[in-house]
Amino acid sequence: MNSASPNPMALGERHFLVTGAGSGIGQATASLFAALGARVSLVDRDEPAMQRTLAALPGQGHAAFAFDLADIANVDDLVKRIVDASGRLHGLVHAAGIQSAMPAKDIGVDTWRGILAVNTESALALARNMARQRVHAGGDGAVIFVSSVMALAGGAGSVAYSMSKAALHGMARSLALELAPRGVRVNCIAPGFVRTPMFDRQARHWDDAQRAAVEAMHPLGFGQPEDIAHAAAFLAAPSGRWITGTVLVVDGGYLAR
Repeated sequence: MNSASPNPMALGERHFLVTGAGSGIGQATASLFAALGARVSLVDRDEPAMQRTLAALPGQGHAAFAFDLADIANVDDLVKRIVDASGRLHGLVHAAGIQSAMPAKDIGVDTWRGILAVNTESALALARNMARQRVHAGGDGAVIFVSSVMALAGGAGSVAYSMSKAALHGMARSLALELAPRGVRVNCIAPGFVRTPMFDRQARHWDDAQRAAVEAMHPLGFGQPEDIAHAAAFLAAPSGRWITGTVLVVDGGYLAR
């Protein structure tokens, strides 16, 4: 690329909301977006972790907002506070998520509703704000939901988590059609097993043989948060301007088996 060519991954002068920004995929996404020139508003319920992310971001104009995304009724107020503090949004990445691995016969109603609230309902509550003129900065906008390969492949003990992530795919397709006239694209990323704090909590229950077996399901090995952040930047930047209503699988070959 010569010096006169535009950078298709540039995010300069754009403002993005990133959930789950205190660690893992959300943290990596916020860091990469800031490095690409964006202003980033971080959202996480773990305020100390989020403040550490904020302190490490390159560039200016970033902000942090402590919030529990299970509080669906107050998501609109959260978005208003973000816009009032940092300006209208060009897009958002919903990377926050929770998981509870247990057989369907044992999972309680409150548990699966809690998973749905954070993983799915908060995604809709956030994304619908991009239809509002007071929120969307105009022009090319991007909404990105971080889903999972478990929305596309079965897994014992993953019923509630798979349900919450699969719902994102249908929601993204419908929102893509609804928001296209406003210039907003909506897509999902479906990661395989990525080395995040959520992964570490799950892997704590595996012995060496189990861990090796799960890693062997990924021909390219386990992923890193940066692998998903790169995909999010591709979809959010001009490089993804003709992509909407789809699911980008980033899984190290998990689904190719």
